[in-house]
Amino acid sequence: MTQTPTTHTSAPADSPRITPPLPQIIQGGMGVGISHWGLAQAVSSVGQLGIVSCTGIDNVLVRRLQDGDEGGHVRRALAAYPNQERAEKVIRMYFLESGRAPGQSYRRVPLPTVTKHGAAWELGVMGSFVEVFLAREGHSNPVGVNLLTKLQLHTVPALYGAMLAGADVVIMGAGIPREIPGVLDAFAAGGPASIKLDVKGGDAAVLTFDPAEYGLERRELKRPKFYPIVTSHILAGVLMKKASGSVEGFVIEGPTAGGHNAPPRGTPTFDESGQPIYGERDIADLDEMKKLGLPFWLAGSRATPEALQEALARGAAGIQVGTLFAYCADSGLRDDLREQVHVLTKEGGVDVYTDPLASPTGFPFKVVQVDDTLARMEQYLARPRVCDIGYLREAYAGEDGKTGLRCAAEPVDAYVAKGGKIEDTVGRKCLCNALMTDAGYAQVQKGGYVEDSLMTSGDSLNDIAAWPLGYGAEDVVEFLLGRYTPGA
Repeated sequence: MTQTPTTHTSAPADSPRITPPLPQIIQGGMGVGISHWGLAQAVSSVGQLGIVSCTGIDNVLVRRLQDGDEGGHVRRALAAYPNQERAEKVIRMYFLESGRAPGQSYRRVPLPTVTKHGAAWELGVMGSFVEVFLAREGHSNPVGVNLLTKLQLHTVPALYGAMLAGADVVIMGAGIPREIPGVLDAFAAGGPASIKLDVKGGDAAVLTFDPAEYGLERRELKRPKFYPIVTSHILAGVLMKKASGSVEGFVIEGPTAGGHNAPPRGTPTFDESGQPIYGERDIADLDEMKKLGLPFWLAGSRATPEALQEALARGAAGIQVGTLFAYCADSGLRDDLREQVHVLTKEGGVDVYTDPLASPTGFPFKVVQVDDTLARMEQYLARPRVCDIGYLREAYAGEDGKTGLRCAAEPVDAYVAKGGKIEDTVGRKCLCNALMTDAGYAQVQKGGYVEDSLMTSGDSLNDIAAWPLGYGAEDVVEFLLGRYTPGA
């Protein structure tokens, strides 16, 4: 079962928000539906910065509706959406009062293409709106959103929906988000916004989101702060100079953080198990970061009171914490998966493998080594390859001059037919479907195959062994601030 967020007394999306000091703790924006509105709400409610993940938010929206919208949260948020006609249409299309029948597949979001993406984009706007609207209920503290830069085809509608609901901060990594500040500026001014879509072997395409095309009145919106995720002071300096608008701070993420990691700088080398080796060049120089004059937060194995105090002493505004929040009872991780991993940490530990092949993006991706998941080779090989969500597809220039989309985790023959190299398909895993499964939204494919899980975490996963089963997000905040001891 998916963790059902706790509901609080609602507050209008346009209600006044207080401007507190910078948070010492930023909750990580993790996965698909893991950093959902309930987790972000719990963290923001106690004065730190809660973050919702808007990755895959179009599918999360429609799958929640098809599962019966427990608690009525999605429909309550959609009742505040500016275009009620379109919101009600989506509810009619996807909402199932009693949820899906056993073995019934989810109705899919239409797979977007470079030129035909209107349906997916509208659901992306609504999904982000819903997530931020719900995270902001019951308190007046800031709420942020997280997106992956690599998901260029899905970025602008998600940003617009988040701003429409009043998001205060945008955090983005997995790439260099140079164009995003300009997008935020354009949306804040009430206009359309564009970004470039990288096309392998061809010229970049331009993707433009105009709210008027989606039945939304062009209007000025609050411009959120932008905190890109970087690995070095060099990249931070480049973004300050060359980004399309202002940057208000940085999250500095080290290679021990969960999810996608930046590749090591220089010629890649690997240890005996095949994991990439990181060195001194992959560690940010904090003295140089301080010279940039913007606040920054440290991420990657920082989830202790001592690490927070060290970060503050070295000039950081605080820390970003992912894994400890991801495995708490307030996150969107499936209850059975959370308990399985937590018990394993207490029974001797569980390995986290930095897999250089798993992600179709080519970025290293941390995989929790748990049985009955795609981390096991036999289950990976038994999965029928299918690409029916497509977030991690890359755009490429075809021989006919048209721009197509392909994914190294899709069926091998299809990938090769699109000009891809067969060697690039080896070891690639469908993160889109696996991460949906982690959050409780496993697709039932043709033939009855139910998508398997693939969990990620930071290298410090086994630290949760000291915590009681069922600990909450507020416990994490209190611990990091030195006011709570797990198990005491």
